[in-house]
Amino acid sequence: MRAITKISRQKRNQDRYNIYLNEEYAFAVDEGTLIKFGLQKGKVLEQFEIDEIQYEDEIAKAFNKAIGFLSFQMRSEHEVKQKLLQLGHGEAVIQEAIHKLNRLGFLNDESYSKALLETRKRTAKKGPAAIRQDLMKKGIAKDLQQEVLNSYGHDEQLQLAMELAEKAIRSNDNKTPTQVKQKIQDVLLRKGYSYGIVNDVLERLTLERKEDEWSTLIENQGEKIWRKYANKFEGFELHQKVKQALYQKGFPSEIITAFIEQKEQENE
Repeated sequence: MRAITKISRQKRNQDRYNIYLNEEYAFAVDEGTLIKFGLQKGKVLEQFEIDEIQYEDEIAKAFNKAIGFLSFQMRSEHEVKQKLLQLGHGEAVIQEAIHKLNRLGFLNDESYSKALLETRKRTAKKGPAAIRQDLMKKGIAKDLQQEVLNSYGHDEQLQLAMELAEKAIRSNDNKTPTQVKQKIQDVLLRKGYSYGIVNDVLERLTLERKEDEWSTLIENQGEKIWRKYANKFEGFELHQKVKQALYQKGFPSEIITAFIEQKEQENE
C-alpha cells in the first residue's frame, strides 16, 4: 500500500492532476476521476485501487478525445471507435467510452443515420442505393439502414430524380433526345436510383427537337463521325458506317439521309 503525498494541477492542462505516492510521481488523472475516487492527500491506495483508477482515467481520456472528435460534426459509433483505435486506445477502454457517450446522448446511430439521409437528399439528391452505401461506410447496422431508408418514399425519390433529369436536359442541349435519355439514365443510376424510378422519370419527359435544331445537331456530330470513317472507308461502306453511327445516337433516318447526300455533293 502507498499513500498520496501530493496532488498538483498540470500547467499545460488545467483539467488534469499529477498524483504522487510516497513522494514519487505515480500517475495523472482528470478532475472527474479525482472526484469520483475521492483522491486527496493522505489517502492510502492498494495496487488494485491504483489499477482501477488508471483504467478509469484511460476511459476518461478516450471519452474526452471522442467529445473533441464529435465537436466538429455528428459521427457514427463506428467512426468514433476507429478514431480512438487510431489514437492507441484499447478495445475495452473504447467500449466503455462509447457506452458513456451513448448514455449521455453524444452518440446515437439512429439520429445520425436520419441526419445523414436528409443531408444526402438535400445536398446531393442521392437515391436509396447510394445512401445505403454511405451508411454502410459509416458502420451503421443493416437493420437500421433499412429502417431509415424506409422513410425515403417513391414520391420523394421521383421528385428529386426529376430535378436531376431536368438539370441533365439543360446541360445537354447539344445532344439528341436518345443521347439525353441515356445521360439521364446514367446520372440517376449513379446517384443510386432504381431502374423503376429511372423508367418513371423517362416516361414523364417529352424530349423533342425542332427541324432547325436537328440540322445543328447533325452538323456538329455528323461532321466528326464523317471525318472518323472517311479516313478508313469510302463509297457505300462509308455511308453505311456513318448511317449506323448516327442512328445509334438517335438521329431520324430522313435527317441522316439528307446529311449523307449533302456530304456526297460536297465531295463531287
